[in-house]
Amino acid sequence: MKIVVFEATEWERQACSSLAPHHVVECLAGPLAGDSADRYTNAEAITTFIRSDLSAAVLRRMPKLRLIATRSTGFDHIDLAYCRQAAITVCNVPDYGDHTVAEHVFALLLALSRHVVEAVGRTRRGDFSQGGLRGFDLAGKTLGVVGAGRIGQRVIAIGKGFGMEAIAFDAHPDPIAAKQLGFRFASLDELLAAADVITLHLPGGEATRQLIGEAEFARMKPGAVLINTSRGGVMDSEALVRALSSGRLAGAGLDVVAEEGALGEEAEIFRTETAVPVERMRALLADHALLSQPNVIVTPHIAYDTEEAVARIIETTLGNIAAFETGSPQNVVN
Repeated sequence: MKIVVFEATEWERQACSSLAPHHVVECLAGPLAGDSADRYTNAEAITTFIRSDLSAAVLRRMPKLRLIATRSTGFDHIDLAYCRQAAITVCNVPDYGDHTVAEHVFALLLALSRHVVEAVGRTRRGDFSQGGLRGFDLAGKTLGVVGAGRIGQRVIAIGKGFGMEAIAFDAHPDPIAAKQLGFRFASLDELLAAADVITLHLPGGEATRQLIGEAEFARMKPGAVLINTSRGGVMDSEALVRALSSGRLAGAGLDVVAEEGALGEEAEIFRTETAVPVERMRALLADHALLSQPNVIVTPHIAYDTEEAVARIIETTLGNIAAFETGSPQNVVN
């Protein structure tokens, strides 16, 4: 097959070289977009990360495409309806780092609870004053987990180690997991009102788009902390800015924001031929405001990014390609 690897790091290039004896493989550092699709109309299989444009408008330009192997668990960035129509198989990486992402949740939470970023900044300037740096204990606090799948359950287990009480909301509650880990399920409203720390572990897509908005922030316990390592689109960025500015929330730790792609390359907005919706521009402005808030920590979508996790991602992706080639595709999401 002609295989194109988009968003490839040097390490991924080396790993994908194992496909070369049996396939024609090309690796690109950039994401898939309209212009790159036109250059690879002969591609039969592609593997991408989440910044690639996998809309019908782009995929239609690759008429020979038969396989998309996304190097992610989420697949809300792929037009699955078009892929079904065009007989394109879509595979993901369902399990590569539950504990990896969960550990980053607590990296963000501890950095917020102990004012680590501000404290380090001071000492590097030779300032060893302690004013304004008093933090809070995690022990005894209530941890609210929105989305109690594999990652959410791992977060609960780690939280228990800190002495936190856990409650969870999930569209499909798992009573066996609740019993084993010692937490209870609650409605979203009850969770928001009771939790000292709220952490989001939701898939992207229309079903969860801006699930946490103005009304939800208003229900949160005053002084709560919000952590989001799932998808930026599950929360309303403007409403989050207001909740932080008003003091409703004490802080937020974000590994994702709604317009993270545009933040990285804002000039792209002005290169598009179509007008950018006002809602998207407002979200971009809100994300900028979050970056400058002193009680907000933003990391560049790195919750998944450890040596061990990325090794599992590429191993599974190569396995997905090999399985498709043999006629027995695995980890199929469409």
